[in-house]
Amino acid sequence: TSMAFTAHKCGIRFQPPSIVLIYRDNSQGKTRRRLIPVRNFSRFSDCSAAAEQLKNNPRHKAHLEGVSLRQLQKLHSLLRGHLGGESLAESLEKHRQEETIDPEEDMNKLDDRELAKRKSIMDELFEKNRKKKDDPDFVYDIEVEFPQGEKLESCGWDEESDE
Repeated sequence: TSMAFTAHKCGIRFQPPSIVLIYRDNSQGKTRRRLIPVRNFSRFSDCSAAAEQLKNNPRHKAHLEGVSLRQLQKLHSLLRGHLGGESLAESLEKHRQEETIDPEEDMNKLDDRELAKRKSIMDELFEKNRKKKDDPDFVYDIEVEFPQGEKLESCGWDEESDE
């Protein structure tokens, strides 16, 4: 079964706190806008829990099917920042830092929840950067010329030894 609704854009409105969804009603072929109020949410609320609650809400479930949980979490965290007196720029910057993978970080030291969060960030980055067959600039077989004649850097482990 195909989805009844195709989400196009999802954003947030601070006053009154609500998620704004621009979607296509596939049965009627029309693009519509839906305001989903965010209730019982304060600057101390858990964004992940709030996002999951919203995504599973029977009234909005079908409309939000095409919106990732991560996107809803981000919108809730922007709302939380706003309620806490942050400017939108501050909230976005804070969110960007939270969503960035630190290559120096020792992931063995993370608890399960934090590790799952990192994995989901990496999965999302991978998906975002992955070229798919139907992308306009998808090239099936890429050939790369490596510079000839320049001295190649060698790694210690790839040199043959006589031992």
